[in-house]
Amino acid sequence: MTPLLHKKLLPIAAACLILSSCGQTDAQNEQATSNQNAIPTVETTTPGGSNESGQVSDPLDSSVTTDQNANSGNSSDPSGQTAGADQNAENAATETAEPQLMYHINKAYNVVPNDESIEKKVVLLTFDDGPKEKEMIDGLIDTLDKHQAKAIFFVNGYRVKAHPELLQLIKERGQIIGNHSWDHIDLKKESAANMRKQIEDVQKIVKDTTGEAPRFFRPPFGSGNETTHQIADDNDLVYMTWSNGSLDWDSKNKNKPDAVIANVLEQLHAGSNILMHELPWTVEALDELLTQLEQKGYGFVDPRSIGPAPVEAEAGGTK
Repeated sequence: MTPLLHKKLLPIAAACLILSSCGQTDAQNEQATSNQNAIPTVETTTPGGSNESGQVSDPLDSSVTTDQNANSGNSSDPSGQTAGADQNAENAATETAEPQLMYHINKAYNVVPNDESIEKKVVLLTFDDGPKEKEMIDGLIDTLDKHQAKAIFFVNGYRVKAHPELLQLIKERGQIIGNHSWDHIDLKKESAANMRKQIEDVQKIVKDTTGEAPRFFRPPFGSGNETTHQIADDNDLVYMTWSNGSLDWDSKNKNKPDAVIANVLEQLHAGSNILMHELPWTVEALDELLTQLEQKGYGFVDPRSIGPAPVEAEAGGTK
């Protein structure tokens, strides 16, 4: 090949080489773009061991979902959390707020309204001689909750000492605890010093266990005297016996829930202060008893709304 011809062919060969390289690059770019647009697949193993083909989530879709969640409020919002906490605190305060004092116990131990504007067709529910057994306590309170009722559980100190967790159960389930002396003895037969010890030791153990001392006192057997009343007053206790006895404690009514119900209904009157006990047949009777009381138009007074008699009531002799 002559030098002149070589010089002419050299630029032509270089141009062809450049054109070939450009075409290869375009093809590679087109293939890469095609691969990016394709949705890759991965294999996942099911618990049974078989393989399933699944699509990998699109990062773009994930970012859109994240943005949508942020816009819809799924993201953490400090101001929203604060508002929710305030609402919960308000609800808790409402639930734990003490009701207004509207009733007192008169000399016949009935529940009496403090004035004529307050509903008088109510009864007070009480259970003595506990706490004994978790199953019975839960059974009684389950029924009380069903009827949206509160009751006083008058407890003995020696039983609380043996089972403080049962006293705590009564408190935690929103019922009211009363003082029924330490040993369930006839206080009227005791010296003034021992009588005080029987009452005040219960005040202490209940407060130590639940954080709150009782506000109500019922002497065992309903037996007391002026000294008993004075000790109760010294401890800011509302003193009561009862005005409607279920006789569930009587052996002739053992395992007879219908008899317990009949005894209460036979003595029923506005302001009935109903005496019952932590007994299996009383647990069985309670739902039907409360149902019948409701059907007769009676409400269940919240013991927390019972306080000392107003001055005018004391002057009128209804304390």
